[in-house]
Amino acid sequence: MGARLLQLWIAAAAYAQTCPPTPAYSHCDLVFELNDAEAAAHPNPYLTVDLRAEFRSPRHRTFLLPAFWDGGRRLVIRFTPTGAGQWDYRVSGNIARFAGSTGSLNATESESPGFVKPANVRFFSYTEGFKPHLWMGDSLPRLAFLEAAQFQQIVDARAAQKFNHIRGLVLGGPAESARIFSEPDRFDPAHFRALDERILYMNRKGIVADLMLAAGNNHLTQLFPAWQQRERYIRYLVSRYAPLNITWQGVEDFESYTNGRELLKEIGTLLKKLDPYQHPRSTHARATSAPLIDDGWMDHLIYDSADNALGAVEHQLYPLPQVNVGIAGADAAELRKRLWNAWMNGQFVSVSGPLPAQAAEQMTAWFDFVSETRYWDLEPFFDVDGGRALALETIEHIVYLEKPGPVEALVEKHGYEIIWFNPLTGESVQEKKNFKGERFSGSPPDATHDWVLHLSREGKKEGMLKSYKFEARRIILQEVEQSTQKVPFDIELPAGDTISLSKPVAFAARLKRETRATRAMQYLWTAEVGTDGQGYRVAGSGAKGTLSIPPGIARHFPATMHLRLTGMNANGKVYSTDKIFQLTQ
Repeated sequence: MGARLLQLWIAAAAYAQTCPPTPAYSHCDLVFELNDAEAAAHPNPYLTVDLRAEFRSPRHRTFLLPAFWDGGRRLVIRFTPTGAGQWDYRVSGNIARFAGSTGSLNATESESPGFVKPANVRFFSYTEGFKPHLWMGDSLPRLAFLEAAQFQQIVDARAAQKFNHIRGLVLGGPAESARIFSEPDRFDPAHFRALDERILYMNRKGIVADLMLAAGNNHLTQLFPAWQQRERYIRYLVSRYAPLNITWQGVEDFESYTNGRELLKEIGTLLKKLDPYQHPRSTHARATSAPLIDDGWMDHLIYDSADNALGAVEHQLYPLPQVNVGIAGADAAELRKRLWNAWMNGQFVSVSGPLPAQAAEQMTAWFDFVSETRYWDLEPFFDVDGGRALALETIEHIVYLEKPGPVEALVEKHGYEIIWFNPLTGESVQEKKNFKGERFSGSPPDATHDWVLHLSREGKKEGMLKSYKFEARRIILQEVEQSTQKVPFDIELPAGDTISLSKPVAFAARLKRETRATRAMQYLWTAEVGTDGQGYRVAGSGAKGTLSIPPGIARHFPATMHLRLTGMNANGKVYSTDKIFQLTQ
């Protein structure tokens, strides 16, 4: 026997474990135990052990997974096969006894649709087949710290109500994380073992875990002051949770961080590099994560806002899926209206705050209704009076009437089934006679609450489902008009050339010309100090109001600030103009 073969035989003998037959999209843990000498050489394995395995699929695609320390002398390489067949792997790293050992894993067929991924510009699908994903989520910031019975009760209820996402903080808040990480490179792995079980429980219920890596207000940088410490933490989370059904949601309130954009680029780029499964990546935001889009690591946007103008305008600007996690309200009626308005903006939805039982039922009704549409093809539609609409032209139109009354919509000349959907009860009223023509007009069954109008060519939709194509059309972003001569509005206020953060400052837009298209303008005001590289911040919405500019927008004062006014007319056309001010404290 040659020396190299003998070495491999000894390594295989030292590491005899392998995985049993594993269904695709189910994980398997390869466990390694350090011996006395290795443990003495690595008293803190989290800090010094580098162990990893490269897995090769039957189609020769490779996945590199690092090991994570699981307490004591235990190291684990967690892997999830993404297809059936034999997966071969090879271990490498700085533990000589394991380095060079090889093995294989037999993955069996599975009915799992796979993981969630962005698709068709602004939507989500699963990694297997042509199945769209309708994101509906809840928020449990302390999901890792709730009593076990309470946690399971909430998850069971949400699963029954058809929620498929729950987001939470990996480490809780500062007080909780301080108990987990006594030092930046020393922690209690029992916390992560417990979190494993909770994520796996959600996954078994069909729920994706949306993981926020730290709380707001510089929590991550206070816990891990050095870049190397943050890198180890991110690497650890990827090795432990990337093989599970998760998404990455950065930090809570990225705007509350000093140099938040730089920090998110740092950790976001690392997630993109290390996660072999490429789970969706974004970050939680007080308003919108879109200021970070040019940094190249995000693949979807997160909003935490009930501002219709913000969602409507930015949907026209950015070619990424959008999830609004700010769907909350004082009561079920307010939450329901925010839910439907967010969807009219083209956003997916997730609840923040308490969820009354009636509101949960109405979210389930929304989910059931949307599931019967071609929601992955729908875009905001503007040839409508009396409501807000989404449409796949020639196929179906959905109009939300927050204030019930007469509605009129221009459609392609076909025959359409007419259904009035009650968002309170989930019940539908179908008109006996189909509509055929180009201009639909009608009124909901009663005026006591909001209604949804659905004009649909059901036969055509059924035929389209037989196609191998995921999408029915290509989505093309419009070019924002910035020509001074063509923009129909300008900035009337603030006047002058100086804005002080210490004083309230009024803003106002002035229409330069009134037309049918400008009868219903939506305005978004943003502010940015370009030299400080933090990206823009939402400063207001509407035709007039008071600016809300966060102090963290600039590092040095006085600063040169661009105030940008973006407006969208009733036809969905977007215009933009700006003005430069000196910003003082």
